[in-house]
Amino acid sequence: MKLSIIIPVFNEVSTIEEMVSKVKASPVEDKELILVDDYSTDGTRELLERKLEALVDKVVYQPRNYGKGFALKTGFQHATGDIVIIQDADLEYDPDQYPEMIRPIVENKADVVYGSRFMGAGPHRVVYYWHYVGNRLLTLLSNMFTNINLTDMETCYKAFRRELVQSIDIEENRFGFEPEITAKVAKRKVRIYEIGISYYGRTYNEGKKIGWKDGCKAIWCILKYNLFRSA
Repeated sequence: MKLSIIIPVFNEVSTIEEMVSKVKASPVEDKELILVDDYSTDGTRELLERKLEALVDKVVYQPRNYGKGFALKTGFQHATGDIVIIQDADLEYDPDQYPEMIRPIVENKADVVYGSRFMGAGPHRVVYYWHYVGNRLLTLLSNMFTNINLTDMETCYKAFRRELVQSIDIEENRFGFEPEITAKVAKRKVRIYEIGISYYGRTYNEGKKIGWKDGCKAIWCILKYNLFRSA
């Protein structure tokens, strides 16, 4: 089965080249790599145009900064693989884990797979305690409304059957994508699996972008998409 890898990119000039190399070297033979540059201003866009365009299957350049959710929606629209997986442009998630992430879908056991940072025996970099607490609380709140027992709703690593993710109307332009997509796949009553992954979290000095305001927005999105939106 062909795997489409969607990488939303915003101001990742220090990591994007290494990430592209890691994705291309990942142990999945039939794959396509789609980058969506969300109007980077730190030299990322120039690096893509000068060097990385020729190494990937497609680069989409946004005319302005819309946000991660909009970049993912754009990438999904360009995907042609049987399975679509999200890959952040930083180095927090390891592309070598693609086979484990997509195996439940390949074996026709799942339609969606979440890669959990809070289960499994893989290595995890120790960073922010309150981020951990916030993620667990958001996951708990999401689970209360969706009635599914995820351990990590906010994870980047999510894999979908392409026809499923392309059929979902994604409304959130920014980090509200995570609770929105979780609510909407839960309402579809599809088969959702979760596997443990390694995680190499970075600090704010290293470029981490999500903050407490995004956590507040996530709470609103959990309520909005579980109570006031259909699948």
